[in-house]
Amino acid sequence: MPTPMALIPASAGSLRVPNKNIRYLAGHPLIAYTIVSAKESGIFKRIIVSTDSEVIRKIAVYYGAEAPFLRPAELATSISPDIEWLKHALSQIDEKYDTFSILRATSPFRTAETIKRAWQQFLSMPDIDSLRAVELCRQHPVKMWVVEGNLMHPFLDQSHLEVPWHSSQYQALPKVYVQNSSLEVAWAKVVWQYNSLGGRKIAPFFTTEIEGFSIDYESDLVVTEDMIKTGKAALPKINCKPWIADNK
Repeated sequence: MPTPMALIPASAGSLRVPNKNIRYLAGHPLIAYTIVSAKESGIFKRIIVSTDSEVIRKIAVYYGAEAPFLRPAELATSISPDIEWLKHALSQIDEKYDTFSILRATSPFRTAETIKRAWQQFLSMPDIDSLRAVELCRQHPVKMWVVEGNLMHPFLDQSHLEVPWHSSQYQALPKVYVQNSSLEVAWAKVVWQYNSLGGRKIAPFFTTEIEGFSIDYESDLVVTEDMIKTGKAALPKINCKPWIADNK
């Protein structure tokens, strides 16, 4: 049986939502909900947060994760590729794990049951390199355009079609899925073999309803708070007092 660990990336900088990973939601910092779900899944031997911030480090430890190292600042910029912090994290961990799951703090509605379902799917597909959470796209790529000067043309060539896709109803279009921030599961060897999070054989993990909802813009926080207030969505339950700055 593979031994997995959870990796939660949480850099301090965020251009679209300042301090995104520790913005308070229903009384707790956003990252707390991911830590709690990872713990409740019962899957991971260790839950490790990769951050460049001492504050986030303290918050992560308070809610039950580990933060045994700080990420170098050059690996925590707004344009730093994931593979850089991932390699750094794997090289800093004193124990070796054959599998890992990336759980991003921006998906607070990803539950322990979601994680367990993904893990069981991963175990049932031993020939894959990884699986990644996806959902049906809302903005279909065949309806996207490239602007050149004062004209534009479809992002994807449709000249071979009698009726172009950009003039078709959504239900008539090919099904296209977009990745979301809910989770990824992969074999650790893939990172070093392919210099990639996912490798070459990537299986889809289909999230449903709000499992893949991600807070990436200020407006997403407004929507999240409204869903919680109206009972349309529920956050993982946290059984401790909220973290405050004076906590040690």
